[in-house]
Amino acid sequence: MSDARLRMRYLDDVLRLLYPSPGGRSPRTVLPHRLAPRRLVPRTRWHAALGRPVLVSDGPDTIETYLSGVLGRPVTTVVRVRAPLRDNRKPVLEAYGDATLLGFVKVGDTERARALVRHEAAVLEMLAGLPLKVVTPPVVRHHGVWRGLDVLLLSPLPVTSRRVPADLFDAAVREIAAIGLHAAIDPAAEATAHPRGWHWHGDLSPWNIAPAPDGRLLVWDWERFGCGVPLGFDALHHFFHRALRRMRPPQAARACLAQSGRVLEPFALSTAEARRTAVHYLVTLADRHYRDGHEPLGPPSEWLSPLVDHLESLI
Repeated sequence: MSDARLRMRYLDDVLRLLYPSPGGRSPRTVLPHRLAPRRLVPRTRWHAALGRPVLVSDGPDTIETYLSGVLGRPVTTVVRVRAPLRDNRKPVLEAYGDATLLGFVKVGDTERARALVRHEAAVLEMLAGLPLKVVTPPVVRHHGVWRGLDVLLLSPLPVTSRRVPADLFDAAVREIAAIGLHAAIDPAAEATAHPRGWHWHGDLSPWNIAPAPDGRLLVWDWERFGCGVPLGFDALHHFFHRALRRMRPPQAARACLAQSGRVLEPFALSTAEARRTAVHYLVTLADRHYRDGHEPLGPPSEWLSPLVDHLESLI
């Protein structure tokens, strides 16, 4: 089944969840972009050329009425969905009051997605109490349960550019790594080994970061945040996912290993330490995909095993 068809089928499921109506669908119409069906927006007159409307409920118990009650003002939403190929996929909404973006909403609609939403909420609440100097995460405006679904409303971040200076990125990696370690919240502190390992954002991809107007780094999507990893995992993740934009997974994995010394040089790792960290990172990523039940890079036997089978001593 094509990706677009999967998205449209999932879209129908999402609509039933977010806009339930005991009496059937009402004439509040919205537009799915069938050429790129990831987005559901209020329908306007010129949308008639793009296809038939989809009917959704505007009844008393929809996600919009729930958010309106939470924020104390009328709220409309734009819904984004992706094909449900991994069990961490979830509906993401933009919440608007008039024309003002009030925040982004994540809806945990599966057991796995609910766990990730709850984890991100807990992480962001923890970060709100830390004296971060480099990283700016979103603020939790609301976390609750509606009709059995976890709903997390996050403040929007002021993204004005996507070009992140290298020194700012490296400082953010250090600060995130040092979270929770005594006297190590200062990103200028010398990186030293710690018996519990370091923290990492878990998905510090190019699309999850942006420079802030005040010189800090805006960072969102904290649902993969974790600890107990070698220093530099976030930097390798960022490099690897940039490489995947122009290379196939086997070539990107080889580049990640080959360039690990350069990527991790700002963190004072030796070449051997950098290579060992890169192998550890790639194995960790493959394990994450396995646990998610979806392998977007293909089977590890094709993109990972040929690279690491002869490097067992590094693992």
